Amino acid sequence: MWWGVAAALVANVLYSGGFVLEKRALAALPEVTVRRPARLLRLVLGSPLWIGGALALAAGFAAQLLVYRTLPIAAAQGIFVSGLVLLVLLSSRLLGEETSGRERYALGAILLALLLVVVSLREGGPGADTVGRAAPYPLILLVCVPSLATGVWLYAAAERRARRRHRMPTTGVEYGVAVGLLYGVSSLAIKGVSSRSTAGGIGAAALDLLRSPYPYLLLFTGAFGLVMSQAALQRCRASLIVPVCTTVSCLYSAVLGTLSFGEELPDEPLRLASRVAGTVLAVAVLLAMPKHDTAREPAGEPDCETEELRTREPRRPAAADPGLPARQGPAAPAGPRPRRGP
Repeated sequence: MWWGVAAALVANVLYSGGFVLEKRALAALPEVTVRRPARLLRLVLGSPLWIGGALALAAGFAAQLLVYRTLPIAAAQGIFVSGLVLLVLLSSRLLGEETSGRERYALGAILLALLLVVVSLREGGPGADTVGRAAPYPLILLVCVPSLATGVWLYAAAERRARRRHRMPTTGVEYGVAVGLLYGVSSLAIKGVSSRSTAGGIGAAALDLLRSPYPYLLLFTGAFGLVMSQAALQRCRASLIVPVCTTVSCLYSAVLGTLSFGEELPDEPLRLASRVAGTVLAVAVLLAMPKHDTAREPAGEPDCETEELRTREPRRPAAADPGLPARQGPAAPAGPRPRRGP
């Protein structure tokens, strides 16, 4: 079980580092959009820095497989939330995003939530935590398919609102919620893949996996999540998008994953209170974090509203100074002089 805790912390490092590297790479690229996915892929695959971030995220998914084999999904999500601490620190160092006093208090509260979740774990003996290994396929599809449709629809609706000239200012929260739904489904699919047994050999395990919905859910969330997250990450701040996405993904995975895979909460009142308090505290802190950045924008990193107004508002001609004479046009060519008489 403690290997699972270590793997979750390693996954946090990989996820945070990957998001920051991708954000830094996207800041140097032309504007990308979900309406042109082929161009988006061509641009990001041509950036070595972005490829490094993508490899870090892929390694984080691999570590997540080990986490779900050794930890209950609710406890794992409580540990994954602690990755926000490292994300904010890396964003401050590498992206120039300043951390406010309110955010520093939030980081301390998240570390306390991590400690509460870890204390609630027990390995072996009576009352030990059980890890769910299987879930009915119809139940997984019933949970995941509407969530995927909702995430794609919400993202498309946010894109349509962003293209309107007379619109309310965009905060980017809609993008985070949409991508968070996709990542929540991805977490359930990773949990399902990790629960596949290899007792019958690699070939039998691969065939069993292909008969399940999990690899197809991963393909869908991987393709759509890649395009949607990169466009949103370039358009908005990492410190805004990632916390919202993490909140939605953790809530989705902890609640629906626990029910779908039949995992039970601790029986002991003290351990139960510790786990529930840690999870609720972590989610409450993320929800209470400010959704707008009031600090001065670093060079080259405009926020959602500034970027959209700058790229879509037409330039107006400068008004003439009333104290100066109007600029005259080119003088008309002089006509022939009248001929004088003798």
